[in-house]
Amino acid sequence: MSLKKVLEVNSVAIDFKVDKIWKPIVKRLSFYIGHNEIVGIVGESGSGKSVTSLALMGLLPQEVSRISNGEIVFGDVDLTKINQKEWRGVRGQKIAMIFQEPMSSLNPSMTCGLQVAEMLMEHTSASKKEIRSAVISLFEKVKLPNPEEIFIKYPHQISGGQKQRVMIAMAIACKPELLIADEPTTALDVTVQQEIITLLRDLQQETGMSILFITHDLALISEIAHRTIVLYQGEIVEQGLTTQIFENPTHIYTRALIKSRPSLDYRLDRLPTISDFLNNTSISEIVTDEERQQRHEELYKQSPLLEVRDLGKTYFNGGNWFRKKEFQALSEVNLKIYEGETLGLVGESGCGKSTLGNAILQLDPATSGTIFYRGQDITKLSKSHLRALRKEIQIIFQDPYSSLNPRITVGKAIMEPMKVHGLYGSDRERKMKTIEILERVGLDESCFNRYSHEFSGGQRQRIGIARTIALQPKLIVCDESVSALDISVQAQVLNLLNELKENFGFTYLFISHDLAVVKYMSDQVAVMSKGQIVEMNEADDLYRNPQTAYTQTLIQAIPKSRQ
Repeated sequence: MSLKKVLEVNSVAIDFKVDKIWKPIVKRLSFYIGHNEIVGIVGESGSGKSVTSLALMGLLPQEVSRISNGEIVFGDVDLTKINQKEWRGVRGQKIAMIFQEPMSSLNPSMTCGLQVAEMLMEHTSASKKEIRSAVISLFEKVKLPNPEEIFIKYPHQISGGQKQRVMIAMAIACKPELLIADEPTTALDVTVQQEIITLLRDLQQETGMSILFITHDLALISEIAHRTIVLYQGEIVEQGLTTQIFENPTHIYTRALIKSRPSLDYRLDRLPTISDFLNNTSISEIVTDEERQQRHEELYKQSPLLEVRDLGKTYFNGGNWFRKKEFQALSEVNLKIYEGETLGLVGESGCGKSTLGNAILQLDPATSGTIFYRGQDITKLSKSHLRALRKEIQIIFQDPYSSLNPRITVGKAIMEPMKVHGLYGSDRERKMKTIEILERVGLDESCFNRYSHEFSGGQRQRIGIARTIALQPKLIVCDESVSALDISVQAQVLNLLNELKENFGFTYLFISHDLAVVKYMSDQVAVMSKGQIVEMNEADDLYRNPQTAYTQTLIQAIPKSRQ
């Protein structure tokens, strides 16, 4: 590998203005990126990863942020010294970026092809015909199916993995020397995640560009990066060859990041968190096969709490009044969930996981089949009986921020469902109960009068859980409820869910695309593909001996450091 340096970051410090006072966020970072090299930056939310990437692109918010020390040298130019006009010649053309969330980064009112074409119009003098041809070629290069069709489609008409490929096509359009990929696979399925990783690696080898790959997931870094930088609270705590970082991490924080992921080799009764490692207070024990077997014998003696029989869901779209197109989202789905059980549900995006969850919740009723809850067919309930059922079956959403009303305080958000269902005699009692619930999920009384935007992602997820358990439900649908969380926060939330299940006797339908997490949480796992359950088994047995090619593909796509 060449020692030529594409970019050098020397003692860079970044401050943000908080209440008119400048506070250090990134503290004197020093690292380099070599020519034709992939460097990974890993760390939790708040560690300074994205702030660093924005500084490298000259995109730090003005007025409230500043680079207070150091230099960023690209080629022979210090990027901290150039003006906005000079940045236009660098940004997109020499240094490009793939953002974390393609849906919010792509313009919903423009077709995918025109958005990529815009980059070429800005930085080249090619004709419209040449640009269209170049965009189609880029779509082929990033392995988008039917490039001509994708060119005229809008972002909402393609899948999450395809949107991310459009973003990559846009980023490499001008053949940049450095590509910054900021959390490019967060919340994507393991198979799509693997495809994006492979694509970036192939593009890097083909074009010789350098890549700075930013993520909170160490397992992904192990799949793609030559060297790895570990960030913690705005400082580099460790950097070196990726193989060395994984085989012999020197800093306790790095060791904690590696160990906080659920293992596929053994099962712990409680996941260790970052703070456990830093405070040396880990108290986890391995759960034996015999202990699980004994628990399952008791669990499956009883009648099922919920039973789904031959469930189908058909959507109609497009076409005309007389002939509409059918899409079969669910087809003859059968499963049973027992009281006190966690049933895991896995599969790729579009397989029908959330559709099944919504059908069980009666938020989007099935087209055919029956759902029995405590022996009663809930697909035939009246509106008044359905309202009573809402108390029994609840959901924890994927994105706690969008599921909480930003205009009301956290306390009122938790009290609201209590009031709707007539729980407790007065607002005073409901407030006392809310404070008690907040404390149960690891928050305190001071949170009652605060708003959702004042909390971190992990804290908001705890508030979402508090709101769900306020009604003391029996069955909770967890729909991708930890997919966007940092590894350590994810471990805390998973531990909390298990603790609440133990204390309150909850039953979970745990929906996720993260197979390592599903295995850790679940008693049984059901695998969905194209609206059907293709395999179902005890969680450990399913991972040890998958029966279908589809399940084998999902397991093989898990990054190696998680296996």
